[in-house]
Amino acid sequence: MFNPWIDLSLSVLEAQQVILLRTIRLAEGGKRAELEAKRMMSEKIEAAGRAGAMIAIGASADRIARFYGNKIRANRRRLSR
Repeated sequence: MFNPWIDLSLSVLEAQQVILLRTIRLAEGGKRAELEAKRMMSEKIEAAGRAGAMIAIGASADRIARFYGNKIRANRRRLSR
């Protein structure tokens, strides 16, 4: 997209939004909070495994950052509904 540092900075800002939205969802309690907690943990485990595999096959740092950025954006959109 832009400079990799700008992309990274934008991802950090979006990640902060996801943290806020998830915190609100978890604070509400109930079934939605339980499902979000489970989803969050499974997503983190899957993303870390996939990033590790990408590193193992020699993917660039830019490609791995884009992978995480796409995950962050998807979560922000989902949690904003």
